[in-house]
Amino acid sequence: MKIGEFEFETDEMVYEPSDDSFILADNLNINPNERVLEIGTGSGIIAMHASKIAKEVIATDINFNAIELAEKNFLANDIKNIKLLFGDLFEPLKTESKDKQNFDVILFNTPYLPTDECEILEDNLNYAFDGGLDGRKIIDPFLNQVKNYLNENGRVQLIQSSLSSVEQTIMKLEELGFLPEITAIEGFFFEEIVLITAFLDYIEK
Repeated sequence: MKIGEFEFETDEMVYEPSDDSFILADNLNINPNERVLEIGTGSGIIAMHASKIAKEVIATDINFNAIELAEKNFLANDIKNIKLLFGDLFEPLKTESKDKQNFDVILFNTPYLPTDECEILEDNLNYAFDGGLDGRKIIDPFLNQVKNYLNENGRVQLIQSSLSSVEQTIMKLEELGFLPEITAIEGFFFEEIVLITAFLDYIEK
């Protein structure tokens, strides 16, 4: 199948690109020659869009089915400037290199759905959805670490739902020294999907 300009395969154990994926893909804040990290690449669609602009993209995922699928999609489209790493959040970077790795842009379509125990899926697809009881099980650990992996003029772009408290994310980013703003929003009958773009306030030293 084709998604936009890309030849594309899907897998039942990997999140298939949807509205949230396309909101991020259509609103990437990346400049030429920048270094980009995508957390939770899934099928690889965001990393593929980023690779058209960035010098280098590192893409990670905790779902090994996603790593295998993304690799197929990169090969099918002859994309050579994306490196795939397996693991949770920033852990793959620690095992990949002893040197600290920093990026100009970090992207994350977060698992943002509030999830009760009875709603947990018993397979790898669960990683794409399960945000814990308040939807912030993954968002908060990500926010607590993201500044450590950004360059001085870096920025983070993350997707989340209004169900997992956009206000709390904005407040947390401000506390961490970012200048956040909502740069895209799409409404559905039970939630809004929001893209937050946050720049490091590097004037504050």
